[in-house]
Amino acid sequence: MDKTEAEKILNKIVQQVFGVKNSLSIDEFVKKFAFDLPLPQKVKDSTDGSDTWATSINPTKFITAKNARNNEATSSNGLYATQSIKDLTDLLSKWDQVNFTTTEFSVDSLNISESDLIMNSENVFHSGGITRSKNILYSNLVFDSEFVFGSDNSGQITFCIRTDDSIRCANSFGVTRSADLTNCIMMHDCGDMQDSMFCSNMKGRQYCIANMQFEKSRYFELRSEVVAWLLTPNS
Repeated sequence: MDKTEAEKILNKIVQQVFGVKNSLSIDEFVKKFAFDLPLPQKVKDSTDGSDTWATSINPTKFITAKNARNNEATSSNGLYATQSIKDLTDLLSKWDQVNFTTTEFSVDSLNISESDLIMNSENVFHSGGITRSKNILYSNLVFDSEFVFGSDNSGQITFCIRTDDSIRCANSFGVTRSADLTNCIMMHDCGDMQDSMFCSNMKGRQYCIANMQFEKSRYFELRSEVVAWLLTPNS
């Protein structure tokens, strides 16, 4: 997957969540809505100097999963010929020769780019810790989800943008610590709500704004203004 493919997925997510055509580039979207997420960072493969991506940059030496699986000991499943070890200093020296942190790690996944720790997933771009998910962009620790941008530590979410610490949400933006939300914007600690905005600590309601009940027509009037504001560059 490359950035062009990722932008097509983003445009589809924006259309579904906000009901309008995306007016921001993917770089503008990242700057506004994913700037503070712990996403994979670019590092150097210590064996060939190539660029690679890692969820943690604390280690000092890296190797891509591809290079790690194609080294001189590949035919022996990573086992090298035995050498004598003189003392602790010699042991640590030999450990240093093989002690690389694997990057761009993925298992049973397809079309992955600029990502690390991806399991059973497909179409993932610049994300880390993704499991059993598809069409995930600039996200961290997302599981059992599809069509997600800029989200963190969430699962079973579909067509969501910036959904954090939440579960079972759909067609929503800016959701934190919530569950079972549909068509919502900027919600915190809410459950079982639909078509609502800027609410906190609520459940079981529809057409609410800032914890107040509105008529359907007025709700959508104000929602249109909010969407236009959110998708304005540099707002």
